[in-house]
Amino acid sequence: MNRGVVLHDWVAASIAMAAGIAAGLLLRIVLRWLGKHALRTKWTGDDIIVDALRTIAPWAATVAGAAAAAAELPLTTRVSGIVNHTLTALIILITTLTAARVVAGLVQSLAHSRTGVAGSATIFVNITRVVVVAMGILVALETVGVSIAPLLTALGVGGLAVALALQDTLANLFAGVHILASKTVQPGDYIRLSGGEEGYVVDINWRNTVVRNLSNNLVIIPNARLARTNMTNYTRPEQELTIVVQVGVGYDSDLEHVERVTLEVVDSVMTDITGALPGHEAAVRFHTFADSRINFTVILGVGEFSNQYRIKHEFIKRLHRRYRAEGISIPAPARTISIERDLPDAPPFPHQREAPPSRLPSPLPDSRH
Repeated sequence: MNRGVVLHDWVAASIAMAAGIAAGLLLRIVLRWLGKHALRTKWTGDDIIVDALRTIAPWAATVAGAAAAAAELPLTTRVSGIVNHTLTALIILITTLTAARVVAGLVQSLAHSRTGVAGSATIFVNITRVVVVAMGILVALETVGVSIAPLLTALGVGGLAVALALQDTLANLFAGVHILASKTVQPGDYIRLSGGEEGYVVDINWRNTVVRNLSNNLVIIPNARLARTNMTNYTRPEQELTIVVQVGVGYDSDLEHVERVTLEVVDSVMTDITGALPGHEAAVRFHTFADSRINFTVILGVGEFSNQYRIKHEFIKRLHRRYRAEGISIPAPARTISIERDLPDAPPFPHQREAPPSRLPSPLPDSRH
């Protein structure tokens, strides 16, 4: 310090600090007003950017005020350098956290726009956030004079030990990245595993895949298991699918009449029921002469996997009501049981012979006198 601190120095530093705080509050008010207008737009990216600026702008103004206040004080070169490096590192950290928040929000928004569901693939969001924060911390350390070369070397050696200790976790991480990169499964898809688990994919994070079944329960599946199991994706390559319903009519039925009535019922269901495909071409295929009836398959179209239960329900009700009105019978399987009884002149069973009496050994003569 070249000279002592006088009242003028304290006043100037206080004014600079107050100006920085006031600028930060003013920026926060302005950005809040911009945030309300950003909510009216269709693009969610502006909401993310404005929300991030509401964090960084007030802090940046406050730190700038602190730097101006430090400049008004008669500090030594060493102290001034420490203060400047500290404030610069603080600005870098604030900028890094804000950038991580913005990039993660944009990635999540992009995933949401592609999948069309509220849940998103948070594995990419988390990886992006970690990478941005790590880079910002390294830059901040370099700014304050800490050499990062030995730190990177230590992290490399330590990373090998961590990789060996966290083999299962890393396997799930890379399996999740592979699943998302290959686009075989995306949030919003309806899947069924060979083990019987099925439902809508809610999220794919760094360790597991979250699936919500039709009972509204969550099924947690490790990514490594999902990557190596047999799986059916009912959403890809198309969300629309066809379902089959098995029906049978009596042998005395007019099959042309049965086919015409069934197709009329299918057309009415495809038109009236929500979730069906109005443009679906109905199909009836006779295929089996069964014991008591002729079986055939009816092919229905549904727009999404979970709609099939409602469409099947309505189709069976309407078909049964229409068949009754048309006089078409759906016979139940019949069985004729014949019971044979013994004839009255049949010879009686021979009586069982009595077993001959067993011969017991004669007692030994008494050797006593």
